[in-house]
Amino acid sequence: MIKEKYKKMSAEIRFVTLLCLVFLGCASTENIKEQPGQLRSNPQSEPYFGNAKSTPYTAVENFGSENYRGKSTIPETIAHQSVNPNDNLAHTIKMEDHNSSEDITSRELGMVPYLKPESPVADKIVENYLNSNNKEPGGHCLTVSKARFENAYKAVYGHSFYKDLPERIATPYYTPGEVFDFLYFSASGTHIGWRSLPIEYRGRGNAGAIAYAGMGTLVDSLGIWAGQLHAGAMLQVWRYRSDYELVVNGTSDKDFDPYGHSFIFLGYVRDEKQDIIGIRIADQGFQSYRPLTPNDYEVWWGVNLSI
Repeated sequence: MIKEKYKKMSAEIRFVTLLCLVFLGCASTENIKEQPGQLRSNPQSEPYFGNAKSTPYTAVENFGSENYRGKSTIPETIAHQSVNPNDNLAHTIKMEDHNSSEDITSRELGMVPYLKPESPVADKIVENYLNSNNKEPGGHCLTVSKARFENAYKAVYGHSFYKDLPERIATPYYTPGEVFDFLYFSASGTHIGWRSLPIEYRGRGNAGAIAYAGMGTLVDSLGIWAGQLHAGAMLQVWRYRSDYELVVNGTSDKDFDPYGHSFIFLGYVRDEKQDIIGIRIADQGFQSYRPLTPNDYEVWWGVNLSI
């Protein structure tokens, strides 16, 4: 009996420790912006997700903020954060028929959403962002995007979205709130508990979690670049498809270093012919200073909110 209780406590400790390693491995990006075309001379010398660094960060306190209860049956899980805070894209996006991304930034072409929000929460997300005096708060992209979603939901409905998560998304191992958080933070693993998470929503971050909860409709990369996103939609992207596939299929390697980003969609950028050439986003200040283009990431998932 005592031995079994010790094993359960040990699993909980290892679980929390792994979460701490993940969050501590992602430094605040308050003073960091993407540097297009620049490679880090020594990637190991800068904080990045995957290995613990001595960077003070409290995001773990926000993990499942109102719903995480730390059940003793929770098996070990590595919540792989889907962002590299230095996001060092080692190339400048080339657009054969259009100007460079810097030119797009300066010209501000087509800065109105192609599809306006059809969700009061999405509308509130955009309204809050536009009215904010601090559009680049720094910190972790996932924490910032989740806070923007939850704050808007509370403003519309008067309570946290955790209260409205359907019981159907629970598993024998996780509560609805825990399932939502594991999907939102793109947790990965190999144990039986992690395998209870729906494979079709793994690795899709905010988009997967919100869609699985019945609060929005998934939009894949083809739909995103065909103009199907509404303002206030939420996106999870991966720089490399191989990272995405490993998260989806499962890994227990705590040194795995996936490369992605989480943010809010604001609107499409169009050229004189009204062809989509980029998207405007709201993140923690890392890439929101410029439009993103299709070549920035290999995997794109978005969700149009329906709440």
